[in-house]
Amino acid sequence: MKMFSKVFIFLTGAVYIYYQVLAQDIYSAEIMVESNVTLDAQTVLSAINSTSLSLSGQTVQIINTELVAECLIVGTDTNCNCSTNYLWSNEVCYNYNCCGDATCTQNVSYITPLCSPKVQVLNVADFQVAVNVSVLTSKLQEIVTFLETQLSATIFVDTLGMVIVEAPGTKVCYQSTPQLACKLEEPTGSAGWNMTTQTQRFELNNGSVVQLNQTCATSIYQSCIGVTLKGVTGIWEGTYECGFTIGSIRHTGRTFLSVALLPDTITMSTMPLTMDCSKSQQNVSITASVIIPASSKSYDISWSYNGSATNYTAVQNTTSKGYVNYTFTPTIPCTKGSGTYVNITFKNDVNQMKSAQINIPVINANDIVCNQIILNGDTWPKTPAGETVIIRTCPPGRVGYKSRTCIGPAWQDVFSSCVSEELDKVSNAAQAFLKGLGATPEVAKNIFEGLKNSSTLSSGSGESIADVNASIGVLNMMAKASNTTVLGEDIFPDFVSAASNMLNGTWNGVNDTVRYSMSSNYLNSVEGLVKNIKVNQSNGVNSTNLDLTFCRSHDCNVSVFDIGVNMNKTNGILKTVAVKNLMSKLNNSFNGAKPDRTDLILSATLDNNSDSARRIRLDFPSGKTNPTQPHCVFWNTTENNWSDEGCNISISDENHTVCECNHLTAFSVLMSKNDGRKTDPTLELISHIGLGVSICSLVIFLIIESLVWSAVVKTNLSHFRHTAIVNIATFLLLADCSFLASSNPETLSDSWCLVLTICKHLFYLAMFCWMLCLSIMLVHQLIFVFSPLRKRVFMFLSSILGYVCPILMVGSSYVYYKYTNQKYHEPETCWLVYVKLLVGSMHAFLLPVGTIVLANLFSMVVVIVTLMKTSVPDSSKADDKETAKGILKVVIVLTPVFGVTWIVGFIQLIMSDSPMYNVIAYIFTILNTFQGFFILITGCFAEQKVREELFKLITGKSKGNDSTKKFTSTTYTKDH
Repeated sequence: MKMFSKVFIFLTGAVYIYYQVLAQDIYSAEIMVESNVTLDAQTVLSAINSTSLSLSGQTVQIINTELVAECLIVGTDTNCNCSTNYLWSNEVCYNYNCCGDATCTQNVSYITPLCSPKVQVLNVADFQVAVNVSVLTSKLQEIVTFLETQLSATIFVDTLGMVIVEAPGTKVCYQSTPQLACKLEEPTGSAGWNMTTQTQRFELNNGSVVQLNQTCATSIYQSCIGVTLKGVTGIWEGTYECGFTIGSIRHTGRTFLSVALLPDTITMSTMPLTMDCSKSQQNVSITASVIIPASSKSYDISWSYNGSATNYTAVQNTTSKGYVNYTFTPTIPCTKGSGTYVNITFKNDVNQMKSAQINIPVINANDIVCNQIILNGDTWPKTPAGETVIIRTCPPGRVGYKSRTCIGPAWQDVFSSCVSEELDKVSNAAQAFLKGLGATPEVAKNIFEGLKNSSTLSSGSGESIADVNASIGVLNMMAKASNTTVLGEDIFPDFVSAASNMLNGTWNGVNDTVRYSMSSNYLNSVEGLVKNIKVNQSNGVNSTNLDLTFCRSHDCNVSVFDIGVNMNKTNGILKTVAVKNLMSKLNNSFNGAKPDRTDLILSATLDNNSDSARRIRLDFPSGKTNPTQPHCVFWNTTENNWSDEGCNISISDENHTVCECNHLTAFSVLMSKNDGRKTDPTLELISHIGLGVSICSLVIFLIIESLVWSAVVKTNLSHFRHTAIVNIATFLLLADCSFLASSNPETLSDSWCLVLTICKHLFYLAMFCWMLCLSIMLVHQLIFVFSPLRKRVFMFLSSILGYVCPILMVGSSYVYYKYTNQKYHEPETCWLVYVKLLVGSMHAFLLPVGTIVLANLFSMVVVIVTLMKTSVPDSSKADDKETAKGILKVVIVLTPVFGVTWIVGFIQLIMSDSPMYNVIAYIFTILNTFQGFFILITGCFAEQKVREELFKLITGKSKGNDSTKKFTSTTYTKDH
């Protein structure tokens, strides 16, 4: 649905009886009715006719109503018409060049009077006077004043010929920087420039292209205003009018600026989008097309491909909707190993050239490709890996393009740059405003009104994420323009509403890099606009996601979204704006900290930069569930990241965090990871030593197992046990190596960090799954004594549980978090993400590990109970002592291979706010980093058969060659 407003202007004759006297006073009033839906004017007139009005306490009777004008406003496009028998008023004609009864494309709906009757009691006369000598303005003003007195009329006088206009005499080049100057011998009160094209009239103000200069006056020419145009394009060709105003007299001068045009925009596409050279064909036929804005000037156009010296002429061209389309159909040979591109060059009448190029992905034989797919009506062709294809079609009501990248053999998500047509018009108006073309307060208000209407339809997901990105672009352009153009407080309501609407969605339609850029641009733009917009009477504006407040007193104590702000200043207005639902979209990589759950940002600025008292105190409400370490931070616009320089914490408890900073900008509170505890160097040293010892121990254990395997594995039960322990040791070794490799995340790329995170997740889960296999096997043997487990069944079931299940768990969790656009890993730690209870990828590790540890603990209890039952009730103390020793041995031997020590980790997670936290952390680190060493002790040296076989192996080798040969021969026989 198109967002528009329709404005009706009515003249209402009001009649009332004054003190019931027959004499009547007749009043004429102008009423404006504005609506965003189609209204019938007669319906509105009928409603006005039946309305009782009161004027100065007297009853008013409406005796006549009629429609004066009607305006249709769609985005920044305006179409206004006076009704029959009405003409545009003098003010409209004088200021907007809309005269007579012609259609006006400027937004003039707010002007009073808007239209005047063609037949009036007092006639409006246009007359011209030609003089041959210079007339002093003061003398001319005397004559005008005398005529106004005699005629009881208002007279405006425009002179032509008294102003000297200096401008380039010939056509200026494309992207050149022409200078124009307007000079008058007399001093004047005000001066300015306007530019008129074939369809519109614009006021010129300072911008990225327009630079006004009022310092060019001389002793002869006491009034002067110059204008410099930096890098002119086609839109700057037109009639330039300068004017000096003194009273009701305006001295004007005109000149025409001719520009040697070249296309401002060149949009290229090909069909097909890719070249398939994987088969035997030698040549591929391609149709290349280019669209440029239509122009009255013609160009010399030439095509080429792959840098060929021969130029080809466009075979046809068509014109539609103000654009020209040229096509070129070459047959391009397939050349392996070289890129293919098509080039077009435009040359104007002064031999300036402008070129554009489009690359065509080439598919060679044996290339990794993404297969053709049809999605939502769009056909994404077969594309080689690493290439991006662009489709320049959008849904109805949208303009732009869609792109998709092939990361062979899988397609990435579609990136849509299709924005609504209304928003595209608002964006174009903002671009012109930034350049200085029509940069007036009225145009600025129209831009923000159009932005507000467009932003109500954006949810921040799917196609509308492109609207959000384009809306942020409009905010960014207007923020830059506000540095040179004065914006008034009347734009605050539309600006705040539009900016608030942009934050309603999650922005999940783009990747992290794009989202971080969008959120940073948003914050910088909002802060820049709030700082630069001039405030007179307004006290602030409130919306769903933005709360804007102004403080004019010396001692400011204000509250925005429950954030208390205190600042003592000597002058200026303190402007504070609090923002919701933006914090989570920013790049929060400050020392591994996370945003507070309140998700609030506060920007504080002063409109007077000379104030030296910049100490500000901020009281943020706390959203944390557990005590964590807060960080008072501000947004560093240079680095686009958080920084705590100049900010410190004054108070921090479970209810609020008070920050004190010595500068002004955007502030927030971040909560550090690891529950706010700083890294303990001793704990890190223990971790590295433990991992090193564990890795060496596991390597020794696996070597010993390979040497004594045939001697100790003689029964199914021993085969089951040693198979499980070897797998546990292998996966623990791989996990420890991955953990050690990722101990310094800052030195790793994000890709390697992700790989190591997946490895740790997979290897630790596989280790626990094999621990579960071992415990299940042990319990089965104890309970079902006369139903032994067959070797083939054990190997099949344990392979599924130990190999397949970990892969499925890790793969499904990674796909889930990628599909839902949630973070799977933390680049700062190279480990899984923990947000809160049951939120974050960490639970893809905690839940299965916790389940397995509880199951293994149950198995250990079953073993202990069974061991206790074997003792006779009336046994001696010596038997009880042996039973106790057996139980202790079971606990010591099974604890490392059952992963029971990991229970300490869960206790550490639960007791994060306990004074015993550090003690528990040390216990957990020691037990688990040395787990490989414990497996070596309990799996090798604590098992009698392994010890004996290892002893035989060592002593056998020391006896000489005969013993060694005999041992080898025996082993060989057993293997076979």
